[in-house]
Amino acid sequence: MRTTYMAKPAEVERKWHIIDAEGKTLGRLASEAAALIRGKHKTTFTPHVDTGDFVVIVNADKIVLTGKKLQNKMYYRHSFYPGGLKVTSAQEMLNKKPERMVELAVQGMLPKTRMGNKMKLRVKVYAGVEHPHQAQQPEVYELRG
Repeated sequence: MRTTYMAKPAEVERKWHIIDAEGKTLGRLASEAAALIRGKHKTTFTPHVDTGDFVVIVNADKIVLTGKKLQNKMYYRHSFYPGGLKVTSAQEMLNKKPERMVELAVQGMLPKTRMGNKMKLRVKVYAGVEHPHQAQQPEVYELRG
């Protein structure tokens, strides 16, 4: 009788992938990056074991949003003090902190659990082409579509 393979945390091999965000749509890039971080592209994917890879995203400042999202999409955060709501438009976020914009999109597509909190640490986002992860020899990952 054949049994289903379950990955063990000690057996997981993590690769490094690099994604160029220039001209790519934010949501499509984030969903594929989340799948890589989660490990869904591997044959050894096990839902309760963290089998994912590291993802380096470069050129985050050249990401594309469709429609009127640059003007209409808002990012909210609160200081937990009365009247402490801060609202930032997507245009402001793209100009000031494009890395944070991509990180939030990827983070929103990961599980909201303790394992998801560990997964979100494996995405590295940079506004320009330069990144400090050359020593890990990341493989270039081409997005589908």
